[in-house]
Amino acid sequence: MSSPLLSVLAPLVRGICINALNAPCVAAADTGSIPKGALVVDLSPAFDQKPENETGNGFDAVTAAKIINEAYAAREFENAPSGADAAQAQLVKKVPSCIALSRGIENLGLFWIDRDIDAVSKRKAGRDDSFIEETLSGNESLFKSGLSALCRNDVVKNRVALVSGGAQGFGEQIVLGLASSGALVFIADLNIKGAEELAKKINAELGRTAAIAAPLDVTKEDSASALFDTIAKTTGGLDLCISNAGVLQAGSVMEQELASFKFTTEVNYVGFFIMAKFASRLMSLQHLTSPAWKTDIIQINSKSGLEGSNKNGAYAGAKFGGIGLAESFALELIAHNIKVNAVCPGNFLDGPLWSDPEKGLFVQYLAAGKVPGARSVADVRAFYEGKVPMRRGCTGADVMRTIYYIVEQDYETGQAVPVTGGQNMLH
Repeated sequence: MSSPLLSVLAPLVRGICINALNAPCVAAADTGSIPKGALVVDLSPAFDQKPENETGNGFDAVTAAKIINEAYAAREFENAPSGADAAQAQLVKKVPSCIALSRGIENLGLFWIDRDIDAVSKRKAGRDDSFIEETLSGNESLFKSGLSALCRNDVVKNRVALVSGGAQGFGEQIVLGLASSGALVFIADLNIKGAEELAKKINAELGRTAAIAAPLDVTKEDSASALFDTIAKTTGGLDLCISNAGVLQAGSVMEQELASFKFTTEVNYVGFFIMAKFASRLMSLQHLTSPAWKTDIIQINSKSGLEGSNKNGAYAGAKFGGIGLAESFALELIAHNIKVNAVCPGNFLDGPLWSDPEKGLFVQYLAAGKVPGARSVADVRAFYEGKVPMRRGCTGADVMRTIYYIVEQDYETGQAVPVTGGQNMLH
C-alpha cells in the first residue's frame, strides 16, 4: 500500500461511514487478511483516469468515491430485512466495521471503523468485523430541523481535531477543552516533548485515548504533509483544524531586524496558509463520500488582527493578513462544506506569551518603553487590564466557548470573532 494513496483512500472510507451514521467516527488503516464480514470494494475503474497526479498512478478520487458509495448502497440493499423485521430495522442502523479496498486482486487498504479510536483498536486486535449498530431516537426529524438545541457538551464529541502549537499557552487550553468535551485531539507542536507529556497527562486523567502528540513545524510544507498523512492513516480524516501556532517579537519599525519581522510573518501568516492547505485537502476528500458533513478550519488570530499595535507591526500585520486569508479561504472551501473562521482573543495575560519572566511580552514591552511611565511588569499588566471594559485578560475558557459556537453554527463562515471583553466589537 503506497503511503500517498492510502492517505487518499482513508478519508473516502471515513466519509461513507460518517454519512451512514450521521456522526463522527474513526477509520484506521490496517494490514493483514481481509475478514469475512468486510465490505470489499474493487476500485479498478478509478485508476488510469488521470495520468499525472499526486499518487502517481492515475487514481481519480471522485470516481473512487462514486464506486464506494454505490458498493455501500448495494450492501445495504442486500442486507435489508423484510417482513416483521423491517419495522424494527428502521430504528437500528447497521454499518460495516471493516471496509477493504482493492484494485483487482491487489489489496489497496483495509480500514477498521468505529465511533472512537479505542473501539477501533479493540476491533483491530480481535479482528471483530461485526456491524456497528446505531439506534435511532425517533426524534431525528426534530434534531435535523435545527430547532432543537444541540447539547454544548456534544458539539465536538468523538470528532477528530488538530491543534497546532498545542503544547503550551492558548493551544494547551484548547487541547484540554476539546479533549474534556469528548474529542480526539492531535497535539501538533515543534515542542514534541511538551506535546507528548500533555497527551500522556490527558489520556491518564480521562481514562481513554483523547490526545495524540505529533511533531510539526508550521512553516515547513513537508512537516505538515507528514502530519496530515499520519492523521489520515490513524483516524481516516479530520473534523476540526485549529491553526493556533504563533509567535510574537515586538519591535519598532525603525529598529526591528528584518529576520525578526520575517520570522513573525512566517509562523503567523504563512503557517496558517500551510495548515489550511493540507487540512482542506484531507477534508475535501472526506466530503466526496459525506457531502452533508461540515468541517471547520479555525485560525486563532488576535485582537491585533482587528486594530494596529504600536511597536508590534510584524505581528499585527501578519494577523491582519490572517483574517484576509480566512475570508478568502471561506469563499473557496464552502464548496466542500468546509467552514473557515478566525477567533480574535484579547490578551491571554496569564499565558507564557505574556508572563514568561525572560521572554514574555510584559518584559518585552517594559524594555521597549511601549507603556508610558511603566516601571515594572505589574505596571504593564495593569495598563493592559485597564484597556478592557471587563477589566481582565482573556482566558482559555473564553476562547473555547467561541470555538464551540463556531463549530455548532451551521450558517456562518468567513468571520473574525472578537473575544476581547468589549475592547473590540463587531461592526
